[in-house]
Amino acid sequence: MKKILITGCSSGFGYQAAKYLAEKGHHVYATMRKVAGNNAGKASDLKEFAKANKLNIDVLDMDVTSDESVNSAVKQIPTLDVVINNAGYGYGGPVEAFSSEEILQQLDLNIVGTIRVAKAVLPKLRKQKSGLIIQVSSTAGRAAFPGFGVYHASKWGLEGVSEAMRYELAPLGIDVVIVEPGPFSTNFFGNIVQPKDAEIASAYEHVAGFIQDFGGQVQNFFEDENAPTDPMVVVKIFEDLINKPAGSRPLRTIAGLDFGFQALNDAVEPIRVGALAAMGVGDWDGPKA
Repeated sequence: MKKILITGCSSGFGYQAAKYLAEKGHHVYATMRKVAGNNAGKASDLKEFAKANKLNIDVLDMDVTSDESVNSAVKQIPTLDVVINNAGYGYGGPVEAFSSEEILQQLDLNIVGTIRVAKAVLPKLRKQKSGLIIQVSSTAGRAAFPGFGVYHASKWGLEGVSEAMRYELAPLGIDVVIVEPGPFSTNFFGNIVQPKDAEIASAYEHVAGFIQDFGGQVQNFFEDENAPTDPMVVVKIFEDLINKPAGSRPLRTIAGLDFGFQALNDAVEPIRVGALAAMGVGDWDGPKA
């Protein structure tokens, strides 16, 4: 049994992963914002599910944009084996239309939020000289499309900081891996945050058209029962990474519709490994078996 902390459990991958991994016998700490507010229903659902099935799910209030909230939640967890940094959402619209404050909010959630969680749990993991951190990125962290520049900035940044952390933490026995989901039926597009400056956004009708058309294409994928868009695809990848022994986990794993980006990852991988070797830190690419 692993002790697993999951962020963003009010919906999507986090909600499904909390239930599934608990069913597999793990002790899950399911975290979300506003447990006593907007997410009270989801928190209650998880608690009732755990009670009815005699499972170990502790629901904790955690806002990953708050140092105090993150530290308070982690203090309630005695020991940890796995952290799944899943909390996040996307901003969609032309870059010019977003204010500096809006851009900082996106970066704070999708990049700084994962670092807050890591900083809170790493003293525990370093002390025990083991642990796994799963960073939930996106195929949008490997390429860019019009209308999602601010979101791309957050996911490209998450990719970079996660890769650096992998090398820094491997000699301490801690593994860091990245999961890159494509589009999944998690209402991501329904929750996209648009820029408040509608006047500037109106100058980019071509971008709005692209977003609308792309959303329609993705919806068609969701309605195709043969397309890999069930969130459980990602949850099963979490499980597989958790079950793999230290030293055997890949840095990046694409989940679902990859739009050809698996070829990008495959092409870059030997360059990445070669660069590490050239810098004399080739053995820092994940902890020793």
